[in-house]
Amino acid sequence: MHERHDPQPAGSSMIELHNVTKTFVVGDQRVNAVDGVDLTIAKGEYISIMGPSGSGKSTLLNLIALLDRPTSGVYRFDGSDVTGLSDDELAAIRRLSVGFIFQAFHLIPRLSARLNVELPLMLAGIAPGARSNKVDRALAATGLSDRAQHRPRELSGGQRQRVAIARAIVMRPALILADEPTGNLDTGSGNQVVELLESLRMEEGVTLIVVTHNPDLGRRAERQIRIVDGQIAKDVVGGCDARV
Repeated sequence: MHERHDPQPAGSSMIELHNVTKTFVVGDQRVNAVDGVDLTIAKGEYISIMGPSGSGKSTLLNLIALLDRPTSGVYRFDGSDVTGLSDDELAAIRRLSVGFIFQAFHLIPRLSARLNVELPLMLAGIAPGARSNKVDRALAATGLSDRAQHRPRELSGGQRQRVAIARAIVMRPALILADEPTGNLDTGSGNQVVELLESLRMEEGVTLIVVTHNPDLGRRAERQIRIVDGQIAKDVVGGCDARV
C-alpha cells in the first residue's frame, strides 16, 4: 500500500499533474515510465524525488521541466494547462520560469564564469545594458564575484557547480530543478552547494525540486517523494524518513 500524507501548501499551486502517464516503446513492449501520476506542488515548496534506478524519477523530472510531454493526462503549470502547447511555447516558459542544475555542470569551457552565467540572458534577447546587473547579482548570490573572469578549467568542482547555479538563477526563475546536483562533488563541496540552493530558496521564494540517489540529501527536503515503477509510492512531509 502506498504511504501518503497530504502536504501543507507553501502557496498556490505551481505544478499540477493529473493522471499523467509517459509511455515508451521498447522492442515490442510498451513501458509506462510514469504511470498515472497525480501530483500537486505548491509555490515555494522544497521537495526531493528519490527512487531506484529505472523507477521513473528522471522521466518525471523531464515532464515537470517541460522537456518532455506526457503520453496522457493533464499538466497545469502556474495555473495554465500546458499539455497541448507547441514546442516554442514550452521553450518560452522554460526560458523564463525554470532553472536547471545538473550533475554534469554543462559549462562552455572557452567562456569565463561570467559569460557562462550571462548566456541565458543572451538567448532570451535581453539587451547588453540590462544584462550586467543581473549577472552581477547572480555571481554575488553564489559567492563568485571574484572568480567571474576565470574559465571552468580554472575553477574547482564546487565552484563550477556554483557557476551552474548562478546561470540557473540569473533569469530569476520561479522553479529550480536540480538533478543529482552533488553527484560529481566531494562531501564538503556538495554540502556547500546544497546549503546555497536552500538559502536561495529561502531568500528568493523559489520552488526547489531535487532529484537524488543520496538519502541524506533527500531527507533535507521538507517534502520527500519516492517513485517506484513509475508511481508515487511515498509522499511525506516534515522529518519522515525517505528510504531508498
